[in-house]
Amino acid sequence: MSFAHAETIRVATYDVELTRKGPGIMLRDITRDDPQVAAITQVVTHLAPDILFLQGVDYDADLLGAKALRDRLGKGGLDYPHVFALPPNTGDPTGLDMNGDGRLHTPADAQGYGKFRGAGGMVVLSRWPFGEATDFSALLWRDLPEATLPEVNGQPFPSEEARAIQRLSSNGHWVLPVLHPDGPVTLMLFAAGPPVFDGPEDQNGLRNADEIRLWSHLLDGKLGPAPESPFVIMGGANLDPQKGEGRHEAIQALLADLRLQDPLARAGPTVDWREPTPGDLRVDYVLPSADLKVIDTGVFWPKPDDPGHDLLSVKDIKASRHHMVWVDITF
Repeated sequence: MSFAHAETIRVATYDVELTRKGPGIMLRDITRDDPQVAAITQVVTHLAPDILFLQGVDYDADLLGAKALRDRLGKGGLDYPHVFALPPNTGDPTGLDMNGDGRLHTPADAQGYGKFRGAGGMVVLSRWPFGEATDFSALLWRDLPEATLPEVNGQPFPSEEARAIQRLSSNGHWVLPVLHPDGPVTLMLFAAGPPVFDGPEDQNGLRNADEIRLWSHLLDGKLGPAPESPFVIMGGANLDPQKGEGRHEAIQALLADLRLQDPLARAGPTVDWREPTPGDLRVDYVLPSADLKVIDTGVFWPKPDDPGHDLLSVKDIKASRHHMVWVDITF
């Protein structure tokens, strides 16, 4: 399988939902004949991104799981010599009641929801090496400029102690240069938490919106030096511009930013969630900077009668409810 044409760079985001119930299980499944892993491999090798940002990949300190997945893709003909991942906030214990349910040490009491430390993390696979990364994952929610924090009866929710340690990122926010031979392109990567599963205080809805707003603040220079173009914001916002729950104005504002372009504005949904609620929504995004030339785009979701539909599953097991979103760019 060959990569995209040499004059273009194919960048893609894909929430593969490979997270498992405990540490090490994902690595075991990747090394076995697991049908979900096989389906993911089919999709990725068919589309052959040059730079691939994955979510839903369990993190371990030695990147054994990420590298095993990379090697599995290598058997399909793709060469990704460069692998990058940082510890996510998922499953990072706090010792406090972080969601106000009166219980401690549940998955929702971690910095980001997770049954174990590193559950459902993020990883980047690339044909080209990486520059020095900037990690905003430890930024406290209250320290985000113009943060909108949950309250009940004028008091911090769930507590002042929780607010003092609560990070903004449910998973992570990374700024990662890729050192392409024609010049560096900066990736701005994230996987926001869902704006649901909370109460009238709208803790998750507010957090999701501020996770998305972080990028505008970064481009405005409010979180340090703004990344130089060209750049690409991509990942999972967990928010549709119009449909489903959540504060739609947050993603609408990002999509309307003149420093960005939204080449997939008419591409439709990116995730196949259960009907009728929440249903098929657009929640995965690739947003190149305005100075990049877009050659082609797509959401890989062939219909049952279309070529390639058989790649989406193996033995009736889907690769993921999410579908890969890709953009071909050139300088």
